[in-house]
Amino acid sequence: MAEQIVILTGAGISAESGLGTFRDAGGLWTQYPLEDVATPEGFARNAGLVHEFYNMRRRDARAAQPNAAHHAIAKLAAHQQVTLVTQNVDDLHERAGFADPIHMHGELMRALCPTCTQSHAWTGDMQTESACPSCDAPGLRPDIVWFGEIPYHMERIGAALSDCSIFVSIGTSGEVWPAAGFAAEARANGARTIELNLEPSNGPFDEVRTGPATQVVPAFVAEFI
Repeated sequence: MAEQIVILTGAGISAESGLGTFRDAGGLWTQYPLEDVATPEGFARNAGLVHEFYNMRRRDARAAQPNAAHHAIAKLAAHQQVTLVTQNVDDLHERAGFADPIHMHGELMRALCPTCTQSHAWTGDMQTESACPSCDAPGLRPDIVWFGEIPYHMERIGAALSDCSIFVSIGTSGEVWPAAGFAAEARANGARTIELNLEPSNGPFDEVRTGPATQVVPAFVAEFI
């Protein structure tokens, strides 16, 4: 019988595609104060700075390519029932062939209208005067879940965690809630919990495998197919 697998991915899986992590030395939060570029209050104070930050990230994401870890997860989904939850806002999972990842923190390639609340595909730069394609109101923001906001799709994620037999955490620090609690929740529901990470996060895992994502993820996937 096919396993019910939930995979959680964090910044570490995209680091080998050239996209920066956040909390390591030299990470994005050491270059930009999070309160300035990743909070509703920061956007209200200086929308131009926020757009500058996300325009840069959007350009970097467009230039990046999916790596072996992204491709391995897409390959696994062709053989097992996989729910993929990602903390990442890039589109590398989709471009590797995974059709429907759950972006709990939003997506770089989408814009959100604060006026009508509609979300739209948006791959270019965004400015303070950028208008909503639905209602024509200015003031679009990146469709990103900022600090202090509620992550997307929590009901769907909770249902997946309650039903899975295997939970795999890949390339995440385990410091950002609510994702930091997913392993414990899955384990409490009877799932085997596995961490694939550059370094152990000391989370509630039955098994930890360390190394670059482009090595440990394909090796893990090979055991199932």
